Amino acid sequence: MNMKKNIVTALLIAIGYILHQIVPGAVGSMKFDIMLSMIFVALFINQDFKNTMVTAILGGIITAMTTTFPGGQLPNIIDKIVTCITVYGMLKATEKLPYSKIRIGAISFIGTVISGTVFLFSALVLAGLPVPFKVLFISIVIPTSITNVFVTSFIYGLVQRSIKIAGIDL
Repeated sequence: MNMKKNIVTALLIAIGYILHQIVPGAVGSMKFDIMLSMIFVALFINQDFKNTMVTAILGGIITAMTTTFPGGQLPNIIDKIVTCITVYGMLKATEKLPYSKIRIGAISFIGTVISGTVFLFSALVLAGLPVPFKVLFISIVIPTSITNVFVTSFIYGLVQRSIKIAGIDL
C-alpha cells in the first residue's frame, strides 16, 4: 500500500471524525453522516481493496464511538463495511469513466443511501428504532444523501487541488 495515500486517507478520516463529532443528532438521535464524504474521497483517491477495508473499519469504529443513536455502535461498523465494499465495486465498475462531478455525485449519493439503509436495518434488527424506519429514512437518509453529493464533490476537488499544488505524486 502506498504510504502517501495512506496518510491522505488517515487525514480524511481524522477530519471526518471531527465533523462527525460536531454534527448534532437529529430525528431519533440519528446524525447526518458527514464521515461518509471523507470515506468516499479516501476511496476515490486510493482505489485499493486493502485501503477500502482499512477505511471501512476505521470509519466504522470512529462513527461507532461518536454515535448519538441508541445501540448504534455495531450498526455503524456494519454499514461502513458494506458501504465501502459497495462503493469500491462501483468505482471498479466505472473506472474507465473520467472523474466527473456527475460520477462522484452519483457514487456518493448511492453510497450514502446504501449506508443509511444498512445502518437503519441493522439497528432495527439489533437494537430497535426509536421512530419508524420510514421516518428516519425520509428525514435523515435522503437529506444526508443529497448533502453528501455536494460535500463529497467539494472535498474531493479541494483534496485534488491541494495534492496538485503540493506536488504530491499519488
